[in-house]
Amino acid sequence: MSPTYDRIVELAAIRVEVDGSMQRFQTLIHPGRPIPPGVTEIHHITDEMVKDSPNFKTAITGFLDLAQESTLVAHNARFDLGFLQESLARNGMQLWQGKTLDSLRLLRNTHPRLPSYSLQNLRAYFQLPSEENMTAHRAGADVEWTVQLLEIALNSAINRNSKR
Repeated sequence: MSPTYDRIVELAAIRVEVDGSMQRFQTLIHPGRPIPPGVTEIHHITDEMVKDSPNFKTAITGFLDLAQESTLVAHNARFDLGFLQESLARNGMQLWQGKTLDSLRLLRNTHPRLPSYSLQNLRAYFQLPSEENMTAHRAGADVEWTVQLLEIALNSAINRNSKR
């Protein structure tokens, strides 16, 4: 799964405001070419599912509007940001210039020595709720779990600092 050779087929985001309210964005994206079978095995998104979806340049507008003037949080941000930046560049668009926070790195700091920091293992470790329609490696589910993990990590950091 390479940002250079593969394409984004789904994009989801949750904007969390200071008052705790949330705005959600999610869309499938037509990659402009067939989705490799090995990649479909991971995220379960098929060519049939994206056939009527917008292309990246159309879909990214809603995401960028939501993300404007915010900090982008992603689990293993280097991976996701690589795909985002490569796709923006490929479409002749301005690269993401905003702040980015990696929830994986934050959790390694606030919860050292866990056996694994993969999103799915952290979801199991912290017993994060999962609705029936939440599938691993689908953008909507992954972003929901990332928001919950961010809250856990930030609360842990705040509690640690308040005890000093």
